[in-house]
Amino acid sequence: MVQTSGQHFLHIPGPSPIPDRILRAISAPIIDHRCEEFARLGRIVLDGIKTVFNTQHPVMIYPASGTGAWEAAIVNTLSPGDKVLMVETGHFAMQWRHMAEKWGIEVDLIPGDWRHPVNPQTIETRLHEDKSHSIKAVMVVHNETSIGATSAIDKVRKAIDGAHHPALLMVDTVSGLGSIEFRHDDWGVDVAVACSQKGLMMPPGLGIAALSPKALAASRQNKMPRSFWDWSDMIKANELGFFPSTPATNLLYGLREALTLMHEEGLSNVYARHKRLAAATRAAVRGWGLEILCLDEEAHSPVLTAVLMPEGHNADHFRQIALKSFDISLGMGLSKVAGKVFRIGHLGSCNDLLLMGALAGVEMSLKVAGVPHRAEGLIAARDHLTATLSCQV
Repeated sequence: MVQTSGQHFLHIPGPSPIPDRILRAISAPIIDHRCEEFARLGRIVLDGIKTVFNTQHPVMIYPASGTGAWEAAIVNTLSPGDKVLMVETGHFAMQWRHMAEKWGIEVDLIPGDWRHPVNPQTIETRLHEDKSHSIKAVMVVHNETSIGATSAIDKVRKAIDGAHHPALLMVDTVSGLGSIEFRHDDWGVDVAVACSQKGLMMPPGLGIAALSPKALAASRQNKMPRSFWDWSDMIKANELGFFPSTPATNLLYGLREALTLMHEEGLSNVYARHKRLAAATRAAVRGWGLEILCLDEEAHSPVLTAVLMPEGHNADHFRQIALKSFDISLGMGLSKVAGKVFRIGHLGSCNDLLLMGALAGVEMSLKVAGVPHRAEGLIAARDHLTATLSCQV
């Protein structure tokens, strides 16, 4: 490999770049995970992560990926043969579907075109039709990174309530938590699944799930086998700041620092920053004359922007040119949109100049790759960022 100078620009939709303060926190000497010092750490992160979910109820932290937290959600609330309602928003909604089916869950899927978020009305209609209440859960993706669209979870809850249906509301906010405001209790979410390597600015390795009393009640009645994922074991140990099995100790040090960083900035400021950078990115894409994959203006993701390549140009070939020419990593298109889409991540520890550097890399790569475009993207992004500065001099 040829050693390049300067900074690698990591602009995929996660893992996101890790701030130095978090890296230093993770590098601390490991300690006994049964000692009182660890218990203090455990209580800090278990209480601290609740502030990001906006919940007063238990939050599980597993040494796992978001996929592990998905599995924990299924095996703790559902039984083989249960039916759930899902919406095909994109790749990750379909991944959750496949996992549920492996556990013997029947999935009633509302099809989608991979360009729009969840339509709450279709959920309400389907639940109205379920007179016997055979649907045990509605499972939706909050921020679908494969298409760059965010669904309104509060409206999904209103749809469930509007149908007077008892189904659990289970939400994948793997790529949303820490970048998009999430109100677990206010929105009536029963299980919200997340991870460490997106908006929380951490390495991969923590699977996180916020619960409701209704979800906990379901976990005491369902018949799915589980051991490592059992919420009851986790809750009992967490009460004292401990975990039932060996935790990812040093990642918890990093999580403590990540939560500190987010609160120093202010959570509302974190979310506003993500929206502003996303808007600048969309301005750049339109300035290039390219098409944004998400067609719903109200649903554009603050986490990433998915860009359609012009006809006759392969997105993966373009990404390879960008990496080789300018040392920038862009997200690939997944499954149905593979080769058709590249994705620009603007989440986590990202600011104006980092974003402008990334967009410069994209614009230069479009020229090198011979992709038809207008050289107006950087100007459009610059104008948006300067016009929306919060501290004008």
